[in-house]
Amino acid sequence: MADKTDPASQMTDMMQQQAKAMQGMLEQFLPGMSSSPSASSPFGTSPIGGAPDMGHWSEVSSKLQKMWLEYQSQQKSAGTPPIAVVDPMEWLGAMQNWYRQMPLQEPEKQKQLWEESLQLWQTVLGRYGIGPEALTENERDLPRSDKRFSDRRWSDQPAFALIHQTYLLMAERLHDMVDEMEGLDDSKREQLRFATRAMIEAMSPANFPATNPLVLEKTLEDKGENLVRGMEHLITDLKKGQLTHVDPDAFVVGENIATTPGKVVHETPLYQLIQYSPVTDTVLETPLIIFPPWINRFYILDLNEKKSFVRWAVEQGITTYMVSWKSADESMADVVWDDYILAQIDAIDHVRARLKVKSVHAIGYCVAGTTLAATLAILHRRKQQAKVKSATFFTAQVDFAKAGELLHFIDDQQLGGIEQLCPDGYLDGRYMAAAFNLLRGTDLIWNYWINNYLMGNGYPAFDLLHWNGDVTNLPAKWHQAYLKDLYRDNRLATPDSMQADGTPIDLTKVKTPTYVQAGKEDHIAPAESVWEITNHFSGPLRFVLAGSGHIAGVVNPPGSGKYQYWTNEAESASLEEFIEGATETGGSWWPDWIDWLHTQDAAKVPATGKRKPGGRGDKVIEDAPGRYVKAR
Repeated sequence: MADKTDPASQMTDMMQQQAKAMQGMLEQFLPGMSSSPSASSPFGTSPIGGAPDMGHWSEVSSKLQKMWLEYQSQQKSAGTPPIAVVDPMEWLGAMQNWYRQMPLQEPEKQKQLWEESLQLWQTVLGRYGIGPEALTENERDLPRSDKRFSDRRWSDQPAFALIHQTYLLMAERLHDMVDEMEGLDDSKREQLRFATRAMIEAMSPANFPATNPLVLEKTLEDKGENLVRGMEHLITDLKKGQLTHVDPDAFVVGENIATTPGKVVHETPLYQLIQYSPVTDTVLETPLIIFPPWINRFYILDLNEKKSFVRWAVEQGITTYMVSWKSADESMADVVWDDYILAQIDAIDHVRARLKVKSVHAIGYCVAGTTLAATLAILHRRKQQAKVKSATFFTAQVDFAKAGELLHFIDDQQLGGIEQLCPDGYLDGRYMAAAFNLLRGTDLIWNYWINNYLMGNGYPAFDLLHWNGDVTNLPAKWHQAYLKDLYRDNRLATPDSMQADGTPIDLTKVKTPTYVQAGKEDHIAPAESVWEITNHFSGPLRFVLAGSGHIAGVVNPPGSGKYQYWTNEAESASLEEFIEGATETGGSWWPDWIDWLHTQDAAKVPATGKRKPGGRGDKVIEDAPGRYVKAR
């Protein structure tokens, strides 16, 4: 007999039992509904079929059980404890226990919620002409809306309308409870808000097969085979320890992503330096070095020909270099803050010597921008600031006082937990990916939970999401220090509180001409946090606020015609003041950046000699994109 405690059996049993319960609910609202297909049913067929249907359902159940048992057996043979799949009932139990601690347990709160719920149910049923508050067709909009329930099947039948409307009411009240709880400081309240939102997102009726009409319809149409495909997807993801967003075979680095021609011209144990081949007869004399985030692969800036910032920069006549960071392994256990700063200085010096130029333009994206700011401060302290003619920051933070929701991951308990995940001296990048996905749980977790596991759909081919899942490992020692020193203690914002290579860091000494881009909807580096760089640097600075977020706000080529950006030529004391007086321009901000770059130095030279990597007499290491970006 099958083990009824395993996830496959639980999924099957829950589907059958709740489908019966759901049909019972529907029959109350739709008299005459039978087990045969009906035009009034939200399904193409009834949830409960005849004997042949139940026989097929038993086959599906057996498939699910067999797949799960085989997976467990494989895990045991490999000496790996099986990963438990969360039972939805456990979520409900946890929610109930948490609920008991909330102020809703006060009698007055209970009475208020009961009255609100009763009014909601009367209103929703009234939309269908049921009960004392029957509405006309012109009055039938549901009280609450949410994109998760925008499909008509959530509102075609009163049962599903009641389910999701009640959920949205409860979600509102849970959020209200957090705001009303006494005795919490601001940071703890924000942390509780984040945890509450994550729990509410997980508890959405869209995430459970028996309460999602789209999943029920799909299951009946496919006769349960969607659940079999979903189980295959789930087991695959459990084995690799990561949620799959896209077709894993759709993209190959160097073949259909990261394809801009170039050569690896320099290499250290920490990074490779790529120089891209010119496509113009002349180029700007001052070359450009791009420092991408060391928590991701560099090719976010070289996804494909149409989206590639790298290719576009080369086409503008810029000698362009890209740093490709090595994904951490055991050999990098002792890598720290100093090493990344010294790597940036090394790259700058290598390019200067290679092309025999006095200075470079530099770009720092996200966390590499944080490091670039420290690099500039050190160069100024050492009287070597002339090595960098201009600096550009893509959605980068230097002052973390307003760093947003990532601050929820840096209390002592969570830092200790992260440290336990690094027994070999590095943090597996899958943990970082999971943390970032939590910031947009509905879009990056539960949407795919429904699509991949419940609907059993195939995977799309989307280069941006492929990059998002192509994780890199981080040196554990440096990652811990980064969270503590920058996020938790915000030491970089205090002059000389931090140092690297024996040199104290004071951001106020930085006078390098600077271009700062922030994303209006950035949830990783909020615009108000990026703005703070204007309160630390002392040199000329141009701030640009781009539409969209952390990725799309940066990777927005002129040909896309998407989004917009805002500029303000007047001095602004705050981001709010900047926005109030800003001028909006449609489309990409990239042309604004290249115009600004030309004002720093417009001198040009022929694209000859080592401006063409790999030419006669030029010893290079390998073709772009190099080995490091392919290392897993």
